[in-house]
Amino acid sequence: MSTRIAFLKGHGTQNDFVIVPDPENAIDLSPAAVAALCDRRAGIGGDGLLHVVRSAAHPEARAMAAEAEWFMDYRNGDGSVAEMCGNGVRVFVRYLQRAGHVSEGDMAVATRGGVKSVHIAKEGDVTVGMGRALLPEGDVTVSVGGRGWPARNVNMGNPHAVAFVDDLAHAGDLFVPPPFSPPSAYPDGVNVEFVVDRGPRHVALRVYERGAGETRSCGTGACAVAVAAARRDGADPSVTGTPTTYTVDVPGGTLVITEQPDGEIEMTGPAVIVAEGVIESEWLENALR
Repeated sequence: MSTRIAFLKGHGTQNDFVIVPDPENAIDLSPAAVAALCDRRAGIGGDGLLHVVRSAAHPEARAMAAEAEWFMDYRNGDGSVAEMCGNGVRVFVRYLQRAGHVSEGDMAVATRGGVKSVHIAKEGDVTVGMGRALLPEGDVTVSVGGRGWPARNVNMGNPHAVAFVDDLAHAGDLFVPPPFSPPSAYPDGVNVEFVVDRGPRHVALRVYERGAGETRSCGTGACAVAVAAARRDGADPSVTGTPTTYTVDVPGGTLVITEQPDGEIEMTGPAVIVAEGVIESEWLENALR
């Protein structure tokens, strides 16, 4: 990379991201480059990176270009590619609004997890249509420090294991991925949520995200938790015909998750841009040596 690259920094309930605008997909963001940029001590710092590309310019998104002009090429903080990031979508859209590409109202965003519908409210919160949850069959367990729990297998375009615990401290330090079994349940790894009850249809979580470690928030994780909690509580909107809403506290704030009778899950929460600047090409070249 021989020129300076523009970037922004943003967060959604303190799940933070480096944002790299690149409409024509002209920047080669290797896994090593992403990891260097997301490094909290030697780089800009972030749980992940949002590569902002027009769908028509990206080979993974061209088929979605007729439905969504913009593609969220999301990367985990370690440089690995991820299917979807719910908090990331909100921050992605907030950047598009700031840049003048979109305004209040409805729009669509292409992701590796499919096209997501988004609504930007006048008061500032962003609602993302997160799609439908899949609930694969089979027993799953997760463990920390010799203690184990049954977990609900929920797929939100990416895999989640949701474990209900008595105390969030039982999750330990979450520096390493919590072991799970059977290994065949998640061949590519899994996001693990530890959940406690706060009140009627009100829960709190801690999460270990694949490729990032413990984060302050996880949007798809909050959706997975709301669905798992609803089924545990005997609520299924597809049966009752009534939407089900859960308030989900994450370490970085609060998200509101609603499951509609048709299965569509909507996540509402804040999205903030906190800074912008340029990445020095010399720094990046040195970081990659």
